[in-house]
Amino acid sequence: MQISPSILSADFANLEHELDRIGNADWAHVDVMDGHFVPNLTLGLPVVEALARVSPIPLDCHLMIDDPDRWAPAYVEAGAGSATFHVEATRDPRGLARALRAAGGRAGMALKPGTAFAPYADLVPELDMILVMTVEPGFGGQSFMADQLPKVREVREAVRRHGGEVWVQVDGGVSLTTIERCAEAGADVFVAGSAVYGAEDAAAAVDHLRGLVAAHAG
Repeated sequence: MQISPSILSADFANLEHELDRIGNADWAHVDVMDGHFVPNLTLGLPVVEALARVSPIPLDCHLMIDDPDRWAPAYVEAGAGSATFHVEATRDPRGLARALRAAGGRAGMALKPGTAFAPYADLVPELDMILVMTVEPGFGGQSFMADQLPKVREVREAVRRHGGEVWVQVDGGVSLTTIERCAEAGADVFVAGSAVYGAEDAAAAVDHLRGLVAAHAG
């Protein structure tokens, strides 16, 4: 069970300090938005490269961008430990997953709430992580969409059938009140933004979230 706080909810003027606040987390979740695939603009390759130099934990880049086939491997080359592309935006998800792995990173595939998993189930062997969005991508602070939990279960079952070690990540509205339901559905990587950075002690919030899902480990 891994906690990946989203720096989308952090203070962008002090990102090195904000990363230090979550040094006990497993990953730092970096939301890359290009203003095209989603109606918001955040940060890109130069910032990721700078963050990778100072982060005490590996970077988990969630690429909400057009043309990830072209751009995603560069995020691994810039220092991200994991790069997740949206299947809705890619032309060749299998080829892109292989390119990410070849670049030395973990390959993740994300699904928007309205995207069914079944058409992509055969990609499981090519992936290291599957991200089920529990909000519409683009903005932080949205309400958790419980109707996505059946998809989490579906993904977890597909991973069990495959037999490999593929992580199942949830992102959006994950909090003290929703994280256990996500774990029960089969998620094992949890992206939490305001639940961590909205707390006075971000590290304690990470520990609290991890404690809530510890009973579901294994």
